[in-house]
Amino acid sequence: MSEFRPVPDVLAYLAGSWRVERSVRDLGSAEEGRFDGVTVFSPLDEGGLLHRESGTFVWLGVPRPAERTLRFLPGPTPGTADVRFADGRPFHDLGLTTGRHVADHPCSADLYRGEFTVRDPDHWRTVWRVAGPAKNLLLTTDYARVG
Repeated sequence: MSEFRPVPDVLAYLAGSWRVERSVRDLGSAEEGRFDGVTVFSPLDEGGLLHRESGTFVWLGVPRPAERTLRFLPGPTPGTADVRFADGRPFHDLGLTTGRHVADHPCSADLYRGEFTVRDPDHWRTVWRVAGPAKNLLLTTDYARVG
C-alpha cells in the first residue's frame, strides 16, 4: 500500500467541511503556537471552491480569533486546482493525482514551500516551511473530514 492516497480530482476531494489542527513553530525563537478550527470548501458560482477557515489561534499563550479565505479554482489540467488569495492574487497550484504535491510561493524576500499529502479519504496534511530574512517558520496542518 502506498504512503499517499492518489486523488484524481482535488476539488471533488476537498469539497465539504474539515476539522483543522495547525501547529506553528518559529524555528528561530523556538516559540510555538496553535490554531484549532474548521475549514469549509463550498462551491463557487463560476466553478471551483471557496475555502473559508475560522477558529482560534493561540500564540504566546494569548488566544485570538483567526480566519482566512482562499479560492480554489479549476487548474490548467483536469483534477488540479489554481489556489488564489481572496483578492484574486495567485498563491500556488495543487494537484494530488499521486497523493502528494509540493508548491512554492514567494512572498517578498521569503519563500513558502508547501507539501500536501493525502492519507485516506478523510485525512490530509499540509506542511509549510517559510524561510527568509523576515520569517523562519514551520506550519503543520492536519485536516479531518467532518460528517
